[in-house]
Amino acid sequence: MQRSELSDFYAFLFSRRCFYRLNCGLFHASLRGLGLLNYKNQVVSGERSFLKRYLKSGAKQIVFDVGANEGSYSASILAANGNAQVFAFEPHPLTYQRLLTRLTGTSNVTTVNAACGSVSGQAVLYDYAGSQGSSHASLHAGVIEVFHNATAVEHVVDVIDLDSFAASRGISSVDLLKIDTEGNELEVLKGTADLLRGGRIKAIQFEFSEMNIASRVFLKDIFDLLPNYKFFRLLRDGLGPLDPYTPLRCELFGFQNIVALPRV
Repeated sequence: MQRSELSDFYAFLFSRRCFYRLNCGLFHASLRGLGLLNYKNQVVSGERSFLKRYLKSGAKQIVFDVGANEGSYSASILAANGNAQVFAFEPHPLTYQRLLTRLTGTSNVTTVNAACGSVSGQAVLYDYAGSQGSSHASLHAGVIEVFHNATAVEHVVDVIDLDSFAASRGISSVDLLKIDTEGNELEVLKGTADLLRGGRIKAIQFEFSEMNIASRVFLKDIFDLLPNYKFFRLLRDGLGPLDPYTPLRCELFGFQNIVALPRV
């Protein structure tokens, strides 16, 4: 029986009201199997496996950790490759202090107290009122006020673009660009236009979730910005291909990590 025939047979049997809750449960379970909603830790999300597979132990690889928070991803980078040169960007003034504390004494980590975007300047970072710095802090107020239904407090933060940063540091290529910015991922990527044009970013890992509704960004927008890359969902032990783009498979606004690798 062909795949389309199986789908038709399933629909004939199960697209009835009595099976609605069953189908909802299967849908949710399938999302987990496809790499969505697996945010419990870096093992379940597949991040730790990806870093071990992608980073080369002993190599002088350069990694940009954008949205470093308190440094857990940076620490995982160094666990996979102790010789990697990590640049950790974190805009929240209080979270940044904890990042500094965690990475103090690590000579091959450079911390930067700034957000990343398409142009340099300043912006407002929103976080929970009374928070000492949360992982949900975002340049989009809706992340806090709409999706987390909370009162937001504002922090004015510096914003830099990664093209200018790389040029100022004499960085000609980036082995891995990781982006976790609660909906601002597209703007970060726009700030790497020169690096992308020269094919000088060898791998990109970014988070895509319901926070992208707050920023009004579809995954298609990122596909269009990166035509020379193939897209994958990060799974616990590897990568699940997303090419070719189709809205039904790609526009799922639940937590997931996407990996973009250059087309060969």
